[in-house]
Amino acid sequence: MVRDEVAEKIAESLLQIRAVKLAKPVGSEVYTWASGWKSPIYCDNRITLSYPKIRTYIRQQLVTLLEKSFGKPDVIAGVATGAIAQGVLVAEAMGLPFIYVRPQAKAHGMGNQIEGELKKGQRVVVIEDLISTGKSSLAAVEALRAAGAEVKGMVAIFTYGFDEAKSNFKKSKVSLVTLSNYDVLIQQAVLENQISEKDLPSLKEWRKNPSSWGQEEHSTNLK
Repeated sequence: MVRDEVAEKIAESLLQIRAVKLAKPVGSEVYTWASGWKSPIYCDNRITLSYPKIRTYIRQQLVTLLEKSFGKPDVIAGVATGAIAQGVLVAEAMGLPFIYVRPQAKAHGMGNQIEGELKKGQRVVVIEDLISTGKSSLAAVEALRAAGAEVKGMVAIFTYGFDEAKSNFKKSKVSLVTLSNYDVLIQQAVLENQISEKDLPSLKEWRKNPSSWGQEEHSTNLK
């Protein structure tokens, strides 16, 4: 297997600053996501913003990956709220305009869903901090397309790599690239003794069917 040193360093950083929380042993603590899914892992990449060296490294790698994958767009778009700051950092580094996309249009004022100036036909790359199912990220893409943008693709810090997400991105015809991913993260967690090798089967099983994990039969098996 070819090593991805960037993915490993990102995973190492997320674990060190506790932006990613893994219960030890796996199953001893359960996190509930906004979707209602039960999970043995919780990722909050906003914490990286409090660490200048990590924040700078992530920004540099996002720019490098973006340019390599999609070239230089006309506009950088962040998905509210988690990727607004990351998107601003990338746009500033590239000398590009920045906009951000709300989950839905405001119910007051101008009723905007897209904040900032976007012209029809402009090429946009979307910045995201985290990909789970991809639904909220792809809703932002659809809003941009409806406004006349040409969405070149999406760049994210981390993905869980769910089959559902892969299917959603394929159906929406959106190219996604990420700095790090779940497989690299759990292997890095083993190296740092945050979890043990015996935890890996449970973590891999959760990733296969996250919507049903945490039900009684799964909880019993993972204790």
